[in-house]
Amino acid sequence: MAGLSSPNMDKSLLNLLLILSMALGFLAANAQDKKNYIVYMGDLPDSNFNTMSASMMQHNALADVTGSLAVAEQSMVRSYSNSFNAFVAKLTPDEAKKLSSKEGVLSVFPSGYRQLHTTRSWDFIGFSQSANRNLKSESQIIVGVLDTGITPDSESFSDKGFSPPPTKWKGSCGPFANFSCNNKLIGAKYFRAQGEALDPSEIESPIDVVGHGTHTASTVAGNSVEGANLYGLAEGTARGGVPSARIAAYKICWNNAGCSDMDILAGFDAAIGDGVDIISLSVGGPSTSYLTDVIAIGSFHAMKKGILTACSAGNDGPMPETVENYAPWIFTIAASSIDRQFRSKLMLGDGQEFSGLALNTFPSMKSFYPLITGSSATDPSASDNIQFSKNCILGSLLPKKIKGKIVFCESSSDATIKALAGVGTIVSADDSLDVALMFADPGTTVNHSHSDLILKYINSTKAPKAQLLKSDTLRMDDAPFIASFSSRGPKPVSPRILKPDIAAPGLDILAAYSPLAPVDRDSPDGRVAKFIIFSGTSMACPHAAGAAAYVKSFRPTWSPAAIKSAIMTTATPMNASKSHDAEFAYGAGQINPTKALNPGLIYDLDKMAYLQFLCQEGYDGSMLSIIAGDNGEKLPPCSKMHKPKGGDGLNYPSMQLTLNNTNPFSTVFRRRVTNVDSKGSVYTASVHAPAGLAIVVKPNKLVFTKSLEKKSFKVVVRGNLPVNITMLSASLVWSDTVHSVRSPIVVHLA
Repeated sequence: MAGLSSPNMDKSLLNLLLILSMALGFLAANAQDKKNYIVYMGDLPDSNFNTMSASMMQHNALADVTGSLAVAEQSMVRSYSNSFNAFVAKLTPDEAKKLSSKEGVLSVFPSGYRQLHTTRSWDFIGFSQSANRNLKSESQIIVGVLDTGITPDSESFSDKGFSPPPTKWKGSCGPFANFSCNNKLIGAKYFRAQGEALDPSEIESPIDVVGHGTHTASTVAGNSVEGANLYGLAEGTARGGVPSARIAAYKICWNNAGCSDMDILAGFDAAIGDGVDIISLSVGGPSTSYLTDVIAIGSFHAMKKGILTACSAGNDGPMPETVENYAPWIFTIAASSIDRQFRSKLMLGDGQEFSGLALNTFPSMKSFYPLITGSSATDPSASDNIQFSKNCILGSLLPKKIKGKIVFCESSSDATIKALAGVGTIVSADDSLDVALMFADPGTTVNHSHSDLILKYINSTKAPKAQLLKSDTLRMDDAPFIASFSSRGPKPVSPRILKPDIAAPGLDILAAYSPLAPVDRDSPDGRVAKFIIFSGTSMACPHAAGAAAYVKSFRPTWSPAAIKSAIMTTATPMNASKSHDAEFAYGAGQINPTKALNPGLIYDLDKMAYLQFLCQEGYDGSMLSIIAGDNGEKLPPCSKMHKPKGGDGLNYPSMQLTLNNTNPFSTVFRRRVTNVDSKGSVYTASVHAPAGLAIVVKPNKLVFTKSLEKKSFKVVVRGNLPVNITMLSASLVWSDTVHSVRSPIVVHLA
């Protein structure tokens, strides 16, 4: 009868519900185990391989592990097929492992996140506005900037006087709300990881709400803008390295979310397919294999298409072995200083004056204010109160004791002092600080010895007081040096390659900014700016990319390796006494774009040279064939591939020998140079080496009778590491009557 049931029926129903509940729980857990994996399948099989072909190939591979095409379709997140063959899918770890063993799949790895490596600079390196330019050719150069987007209405990207985009351009722009391109900013796209939450400040378009992408884009190729400044600081003409070049912006990084691997790879796929000439990428992260490093993968495919990728070296210095983006086909850029600093003056009531690095954009104080230490305003109810209060940590201070006072803090806590109605902050900083910090209120930094004097004054004075002045610009005589934050080599992953490659200005760089981004990101206070001062290898990278674009505008047929060689061998040597770790800090030296136009000789490399290098690094030949095969070309296995001779097996512009012990050593570097001058010439080798190194060049004279002629030579390096010495620096210079072609040589103990 309806509405009645037996005990057995109740038990059966209960069991059924229990089974359903367990099944649903299993499915939910299974779904939760899934995450985004990048599946890299190498190069496009042939020239006829289109988006539809790629989609079918990728879905079939995915269906083999998911069980059906229908499930594969649901699991697919993103496909890459413009410039290489790859896709992103939601997989369990077991599915990812199974897929990685399939034929044609080179690597399967989780999509992680990387971080941004956050104008006087061009003049300082000898690249003035009056430098020789090929404007017609420069206007044909397209720089792809992979970053946080761009500010299209910035004066730095105005298209006044620009002709339509080059006919080679295959890219697009929108339509996007409140965003449009022009004949300067010729393309823009954005890529956002599926399911990634959008920060409230973000806009789902190429618009830049962070400011980082606008800054880097204007540094590499922004127009000349007179009167650029940050609240009166660094006033002058801001300009990019190639102001007549075009810009294509690819938004791959998002506010408070970082830069997803899958978005970075999408940016490369689009930029290569769109036809850019140079890629600037100020992003990085840790990696241990080229096959699971999206930047190494993307830049390799760019190199194959004749596109040089410049990347920041990272901001984890001065610790050794921190350099990122170290693949030999990447142009890896360290950050150096220019000849100016921004300092804010502190005056004490007893007449003492101190000056510290700071971006203090606030008007100078017209009178003195009470001066206290953070520890004297301790909130007794806070845990670990003294330790926290002396560092001015929020929650450890009594607001009534902070209000109306200048506070001395042992760490950077200006936002806390401002929030508690303090009028200024003095921060005790490490003596190695070389970056001007942005302050949320009037403030400055002081070194440890000055900190001691300030504390002595506070503790010995009944009513201590102080006054803070707006930052001013000071000239520096000891520039350039490498910024303390700039990541250092060597890199154990490829110990035969010297990285970083070169240094470029990255300290206190003025460039365009987004009005949608706060001036002080740590403490937004309503201040906005059209230009801002940033520091980081992020700022150095677009300087090198601009130099590369400049060289390409005169030498459009040169390979990426040739352009890189020209910039490295003509770099201005740097002083090791000013930069800890010498070549592991600055590579070949500081860029000198005008000299790079006429290097005399170049060290060239092609796809096969890099593949032979990867064979020596232990990568499987069949994998390399899939990575690099063009139009179905099959490469021989590593065992049958020509094995390059020499200590590093690569025709690189620099030389590095890594030792495992302190025994006497001997190695040979083999190199081949191409004469790129318009006529023949005779070059003679000279070596500069310290005690402990004996370097012989054979032959020591190269006679070129015509342009593009090639000559080979070898460099024999022998010696002993002196006691307690772990690194020796030397150099080889080939000289004729006009050119000096310099290569650093480094020997170090691992």
